[in-house]
Amino acid sequence: MFWLRYTEPILNVTRKRLSRGQFIMVLAALTGITSGAIAVLLKSSVHYIQQFLSSVSVFGWTYVFFPFVGILLTVWVIQQFFDGKLERGVPSVLYAIAQRSSFIPRVNTYLHAIASALTVGFGGSAGLEAPIVATGSAIGANYGKIYRTNYPERTLLLASGAAGGIAAAFNAPIAGVMFAIEVLLTEAAVSHFIPLLIASAAGALFSKLLLNEGILFAFSISDNLEAYHLPFYLLLGILAGLQSVYYARVTHWIESFFLRYKHHPYRRAALGGLALIIMCTFLPPLFSEGYSSLTFLAGNNPKMLLQHPFLPDLPETEWVLLILVAAISLLKVFATAITLASGGYGGNFAPSLFVGAYLGFFFARLINYFHWIRLPEASFTVVGMAGILSGVMHAPLTAIFLIAEITSGYALFIPLMIVASVALFISRHFEQYAMDTKKLATKGDIFTSDRDHNVLTRLKLTKLLEKDVATVYPDGTLEDLVEAIRNSKRNLFAVVERSGRFVGVITLDDVKDVIFDRELYHWLVIEDVMTRPPVTLEVQEDMESVMKKFEETNSWNLPVIENGQYLGIVSKSGIFNQYRQSLSAPREVL
Repeated sequence: MFWLRYTEPILNVTRKRLSRGQFIMVLAALTGITSGAIAVLLKSSVHYIQQFLSSVSVFGWTYVFFPFVGILLTVWVIQQFFDGKLERGVPSVLYAIAQRSSFIPRVNTYLHAIASALTVGFGGSAGLEAPIVATGSAIGANYGKIYRTNYPERTLLLASGAAGGIAAAFNAPIAGVMFAIEVLLTEAAVSHFIPLLIASAAGALFSKLLLNEGILFAFSISDNLEAYHLPFYLLLGILAGLQSVYYARVTHWIESFFLRYKHHPYRRAALGGLALIIMCTFLPPLFSEGYSSLTFLAGNNPKMLLQHPFLPDLPETEWVLLILVAAISLLKVFATAITLASGGYGGNFAPSLFVGAYLGFFFARLINYFHWIRLPEASFTVVGMAGILSGVMHAPLTAIFLIAEITSGYALFIPLMIVASVALFISRHFEQYAMDTKKLATKGDIFTSDRDHNVLTRLKLTKLLEKDVATVYPDGTLEDLVEAIRNSKRNLFAVVERSGRFVGVITLDDVKDVIFDRELYHWLVIEDVMTRPPVTLEVQEDMESVMKKFEETNSWNLPVIENGQYLGIVSKSGIFNQYRQSLSAPREVL
């Protein structure tokens, strides 16, 4: 972040003159501007890379080889300069919030942008929005680190960077705020909105001033909503939900397939690049983000899709058009998954919009073909975008406001709400978590909308260990145990071998019948009266598993071990105390 050398002196003076909350707002504005600048730079870079490649292409059809080159270049750069490590956009940000106290390495302020520019600029079938979110979040987190903010403040700045990036990418400030609240800040407080609004507005303003309108994804919809359209929007929402599940399942399958080549990055990249060459040869709209082809659908000019460079005699009939649109909608998922799984870098934000647009157009065009009723195809095209985005990312408010802002289509608010909510309901019925975050969410590595789950995720066994429990040896006598009881305030004792290996526990209830019989002091061995707990806990075990063991065994204390070695005791009451403290902790930042 080279720009810090110019801003840091000014901010240090400003910090002394402002309250803590006011300074956070200043940092949020600066984060929004910086994130907006990165978004503008990345979108413009991809635009001009594609223009340059188009100008040097000897024949019109040679563009199909560019995705192959782009993925290989991306893998080479990451392997040569970044140790082969690059975490994926939104999941990496959520992981940083939950597991790294919202600290993000400084290299992430530019690495995501470089990798995605190479992949998408050369035609990889992915989107730029997830890299923009990752970059903006890294910028916000690093501003927070430099100025020594605490964890809640740093998390807010991180989310502000994401909001500014999304706002700049689409010139949609409200969508930027909604994304930060829905996806990143699962437990947002009212005070969070002000910095988010400032950052989002700053990012959008920067984009509006500097970004060429031809690069922005935007168009106007003027169709009127009729009451008889609503049942069809409801049906579109169901289809969008089902296709969102298809999107998630296909992506998971493709990732599993390429996982076998994880130790051979260039072989994996070559295989993915070859697959994209074949797909882009027969279906050119799969090339890059694909936003340009969406203007054909929303602009009621879909037959432009039939102008195929390799199939010049493609018949311009309705059924050919419908089959082509359906094929593109289904195969875009494969193209995106292959791009990302083979080593390219990007996100699923733009592909979700792409798939949704083609689904919405196909649905409306199919209904209109039978002349039962006349549906506005442009409106169904853009509303379909919201359906797939909501179903894939589980972010309905982001989807609703994003489409409303980029189309100036606030008259479509009711259809947007119907389709986005129905798609989310269907998708969640089959997939509990959003596609990009499913792996991390199921392992408990990130926060979710379930606050109880989030609180348990924050609790770590290492912080809950009670080490004041006295230990005794299994070959010790009752006299040794009585001495331990005399010097301890607990009624629980751990039995461990001299090597430290845990073997059992003893409670006062176990020896109450013999503790006063002095004749047994010298010959009653501790091993004869100890009990083995029903289960033990591993030190790295997640809290959901821990609580499940407590409930299943009806225990109040369980030993914690590591490689068989005794570390301490965890009590259910101790967990409950920490849980209550976490719930009562203030969430307001300003």
